[in-house]
Parts: sequence; structure tokens; C-alpha cells
Amino acid sequence: MRLTTKGRYAVTAMLDLAIHGKKKPVSLNDISGRQGISLSYLEQLFAKLRRCGLVSSVRGPGGGYRLSREESEISIAQVVDAVNESMDATRCRGKGDCQEGDQCLTHHLWQDLSSQIHDFLNDISIQDLVSRKEIREVAKRQDENAKSQVDSDSLIQLTSA
Repeated sequence: MRLTTKGRYAVTAMLDLAIHGKKKPVSLNDISGRQGISLSYLEQLFAKLRRCGLVSSVRGPGGGYRLSREESEISIAQVVDAVNESMDATRCRGKGDCQEGDQCLTHHLWQDLSSQIHDFLNDISIQDLVSRKEIREVAKRQDENAKSQVDSDSLIQLTSA
């Protein structure tokens, strides 16, 4: 069983939004730059997150996205579920036809593991992650790197003009 990039990127983008969206909406372009996720992929993910009521969009200049609820009210499992990510450890995707149409010997073991993983992620909120020291340190480093890149790009534009 593995969580694909869809689920990982959705959680990463939601954390970025929670960290940077306290005062104003956050653009997908900004998230893309900080997290190294393509803009078109973020657009697809945020369409699903918006449909599930986890984010809301703000139009116009200075627009972007905001969390639709408090950070403490959004679980990681909700984010993963919103982007239709499967946390299924069975070979048969939970259908019970793992062995030529029948359940295999270990079907219920892997089904129970899938349930445990979902329960684990359901018990972790966006707020739980945002409040972790390690995550705040990574966000600070990303902000510094993004600022350095903007400063470097501005210098290049000035010298080539």
C-alpha cells in the first residue's frame, strides 16, 4: 500500500495554505513555487478540495484560496479522501476478489490495516501539523528560498535592462 503523489501533494498544499493564508488568500502560483508542484496539478487538486468544502476561492486582484474551516476541523484523512486517494492495502481494492474472484487468506488483515491507516490520518488535523516545530522550520526555509529566488530574478532583470 502506498499513498500516491495526489494525496501527498494535496496534504502538502493544504499545509502551505494553512501556514501562509492566515492574513490573505494564497495563490496557487505561490504554493507551486514554494512546494515544487506544477500549477496545473494544483488546479486539479484544488478543484476537488473546493468541491469537498475544504477550501474556498477568492477572485480578483490579491485573490487565491483560503481554508474553508478552522485548521483544527480539517483532518488529513479528509484531504486525502477529497482528492479520491485510496488508502487501500488489499490487492483487490477492497472488493474481495483477490484470488480468482474469491477472497485471499489475508484479505481481512489488509482491509483492517487500511482502516487503521485511515483512522490514524483522521486523528491528525491540519492544525496538529502546522503547530509542529519541524514543519514551521521547513516553512521558514522555503520562504527564505522563495525570497532569495525573487531577489535573484529581480537582480537579473535589472542587470539585463
